[in-house]
Amino acid sequence: MYEPLVGTILGWIVAVGIALAGLLVILIWKKDRTRKLSYLRLFIQMVSLVGLFYSFTLSLWLMVFVIVIFGLTFFSGRFFCGWVCPFGFYMDIVSLIRQKLGVKYWMLPDRVNRALHWLRYIIAAVILISPLLLGALNFVPASQIHALFLRGPYRPYAILLSPLEPLVLPFTGAIADLGFFDWSISYPYARDIIFYLDVPQVTSIIIYVFVALTLAATFMFRRFWCRFCPTGISIAAANRFNGLKWMPLLHINKVEEKCTKCGICKRVCPVQVTEVYEQKGGNIAPSTCLNCMRCIEMCPYEGCLKMNLAGKTLIESRNWLEPSDVK
Repeated sequence: MYEPLVGTILGWIVAVGIALAGLLVILIWKKDRTRKLSYLRLFIQMVSLVGLFYSFTLSLWLMVFVIVIFGLTFFSGRFFCGWVCPFGFYMDIVSLIRQKLGVKYWMLPDRVNRALHWLRYIIAAVILISPLLLGALNFVPASQIHALFLRGPYRPYAILLSPLEPLVLPFTGAIADLGFFDWSISYPYARDIIFYLDVPQVTSIIIYVFVALTLAATFMFRRFWCRFCPTGISIAAANRFNGLKWMPLLHINKVEEKCTKCGICKRVCPVQVTEVYEQKGGNIAPSTCLNCMRCIEMCPYEGCLKMNLAGKTLIESRNWLEPSDVK
């Protein structure tokens, strides 16, 4: 009776042990101060992708995912986007390929970039309000069940979970079947395109065009989709109100006296956040920041930039311009 439960617990213990060992190896092995955090982030993204793949094999309440993701933004801003999101991971891999090929990325004009960032709020508002327009909130048990599994009128909410979709799914019906274990190849938003268009003659073509366009855009512009992704709406946008200044608890802090306005933080940001460079000092929590900590990793001034959690410093910039003691 208890054997399946024990097996599951042991499996999770082994998985967590392997993940922790991987983190330890990166922290010890990688000596380059300008890359250690990046390698750590990629590893955590891979572990998260495996965990999300496993979650797709379970009968879960999808609404729980939505609540958890948006609940986390109260405390961590867009940390989920920078360190967990599978779609973000795919874009980071494309950026790595571009770097290996020696191709320079493009920068969006600041006005266009800001417009894209605000577009995500409009898209998210349409998605969140659509169940109301469809008459979903009639407070009957069937509607509540539909909400938990994002069925019926609540189906639009599933778009908010599309970036979490692994490239390989443990069921059929995405882009193409793999022919074993009922697994299939997928891509973020592919199943949404199939659901809403449902025109067999053109749906596949639209999906392939969508994949090609998003990959091409990501190749030219770092984290292109993250700039207007509706899942990436951040509660940090509300911290401009006095009563909500404490949000999010996880944020960047800048020591003005140590900043020389070298501009490195602005150049290395994958979504072109400028507040870290422009703000004189203190807590910095723009709603566009992914909390990827690339600016902290690349800042060459000791303790100039810090990542704080509820006032406690988790990590701070290091002077990587100094010669390393490691031979």
